[in-house]
Amino acid sequence: MISPLSLAPDDWLGLVFRLFFSLLLGGIVGWERELRNKPAGFRTHMLVSFGAALFVIVPIVLGITKDGDSIARVIQGVASGVGFLGAGEIVRSSGSESDGIRVRGLTSAAAIWASAALGVTAGCGLWQLGLIGALFCFVILRVLKKFEFN
Repeated sequence: MISPLSLAPDDWLGLVFRLFFSLLLGGIVGWERELRNKPAGFRTHMLVSFGAALFVIVPIVLGITKDGDSIARVIQGVASGVGFLGAGEIVRSSGSESDGIRVRGLTSAAAIWASAALGVTAGCGLWQLGLIGALFCFVILRVLKKFEFN
């Protein structure tokens, strides 16, 4: 069995597939956000997923994934860095209400974070996991919204 954590720099088909798949996975989540008219929509989620895939693919192509430590560090960096995007979504959505603190945008922030994770799966070549994850995200965002108490 060939490890998904190996990819030659001249494997154009493999590179394009992983990057395109990251766009598709982020697009699934972003499409749902777009349907709900959220500021972070289709393109944002695609770019987050795409960027996460690029970050993960670099050490894979360079061949420095023998112990998995470099990939683990990249994933930690992606997860932390994307947290800043999510925080910006929460702060932007909260506004400046003098009545008190009203937190908004948590679900959008979580969707951005999940899109980054989906990009990581695509970048690592774990297409089955990525597809299952994207479908679960879509169900959580679209179907479970009907069961929320407001």
